[in-house]
Amino acid sequence: MLVFENWKKILVLTISIFAIIFSLPNFLSKELTNNSLSFLKSGEIRLGLDLQGGSYLLLKVESESLQTDRLNSLADELRLAMRNSSPKIGYKNLKVSGAKLTFTLNNKEDSSSITNVLVNIDKEFILNVDDLNNVEVLMSEAKIKEIRDYAILQSIEIIRRRVDEVGTNEPIIQRQGDDRILVQLPGLEEPERIKKLLGKTARMNFRMVNETASVEDALSGRVPPGSDLLFEFDERTGEKSVPYVIYKRIGVSGEQLIDANPSMDQNNQPVVSIRFDTSGARKFGELTSKNVGKRFAIVLDGEVISAPVIREAIAGGSGQISGNFTFETASDLSVLLRAGALPAPLTILEERSVGPSLGEDSINAGMYAGIIAVILVVIYMLIIYGARFGVAANISLIVNVLLIISLLGILDATLTLPGLAGIALTIGMAVDANVLIFERIREESRAGRSDIGAIDNGFKEAFRTIVDANITTLLAALILFQFGSGPVKGFAVTLALGVITTMFSSLLLSRGIITFWYNKFKPTSLNI
Repeated sequence: MLVFENWKKILVLTISIFAIIFSLPNFLSKELTNNSLSFLKSGEIRLGLDLQGGSYLLLKVESESLQTDRLNSLADELRLAMRNSSPKIGYKNLKVSGAKLTFTLNNKEDSSSITNVLVNIDKEFILNVDDLNNVEVLMSEAKIKEIRDYAILQSIEIIRRRVDEVGTNEPIIQRQGDDRILVQLPGLEEPERIKKLLGKTARMNFRMVNETASVEDALSGRVPPGSDLLFEFDERTGEKSVPYVIYKRIGVSGEQLIDANPSMDQNNQPVVSIRFDTSGARKFGELTSKNVGKRFAIVLDGEVISAPVIREAIAGGSGQISGNFTFETASDLSVLLRAGALPAPLTILEERSVGPSLGEDSINAGMYAGIIAVILVVIYMLIIYGARFGVAANISLIVNVLLIISLLGILDATLTLPGLAGIALTIGMAVDANVLIFERIREESRAGRSDIGAIDNGFKEAFRTIVDANITTLLAALILFQFGSGPVKGFAVTLALGVITTMFSSLLLSRGIITFWYNKFKPTSLNI
């Protein structure tokens, strides 16, 4: 009598039932899964861009702007600290240039003092003083990495909010390398709106217009100190139009907005209704009450949306942003303001679109190829190893495929076209494992061993070969996943899962089926 321990029987039965049940959502209608079998929804495979169609964007986070901002902030802190030090530290020509802050000390004796001042502000800056009292402040590598990581993580969160706001289903947003973000939007054919939303940093602020300054002088290059020359941006035409001289001092920051929604004004024109938090409401109220009759500018990413005249104090923390909006541009601006500002600008490095028909063709081609492969393998195994061992191999093969499908759904992995190739390769590996076992059993039987001895020895002798082959394949899959990207990772995931399921199906499931058959029917010969 062949022995197959009870715990193995329970394990095989449990995993097989799991494979069948959790693969069902991928074969049943979505209506049935959503309504009657909602608990199985987690088993539904998420299709990649190449199978479902949609948009692909590779973005670069320009974190250098954050480094410049931090150096400018450090410059302000240093000015204050040197002014308040005892004795005062004299300096001149303090400025930020590129990735460094420079200034000149009036006295050589202040070298040690400025070092202490900088350490008290931030320890992760590097300070160099030359013989001419020139001071150079640089960021350490740790500080640069900290800023870059912050920019990436914050950008991913903001991108996710913006994408969710427009109703895109199951987006894939993930970091790639040191400064890049991969965005895949299955089901979205036209990326233009998303590109527009992601291309805006969405830094909004409310600033007063410098009405004493001459716009003509500013246009000729003579911008007054403490002011900027900015242009109004026409949302309808997409062109810059009216120039304004705007004070640099920010009255109210867009970071204090807590809600923004598209609506219509009294003239039935699209506007964006906004609402501030408590602090923002107070600042906005003070700004409008002190400047009745004057213009204030609503500035988004360095462009003036509108510059209305303050007719009366605006209390309560609510207001409207008007401009040459269409309802779509008003909606997009609302999305940007609700999602929050990006910490740094994004640059689109690569973009492409995949039509749904192409994705459907890929799925159909993959399905047909898989079905044909399975049918041919089933027929082959039945011809070569007969109804007994052939059936055992075929059952284990089918459960193997169902188990891969279930795991892909449960793990929320994305199935791509290369992933389908990985599944096809898994079928071949599963068949190969069974062939190794059955050929070993056949050799043992021909050598004169008893049927039980031949089966036992066949599985034992083939075990090491199968494990060695699959472990080397698994290592290759892990390396591909670690160092590959995009489609390569999709192939690596299915291949790795296939290795694990193949070892289960060939070494446990096949053994269980053959043991059950032999003990149940007690054949006089194996006929293998």
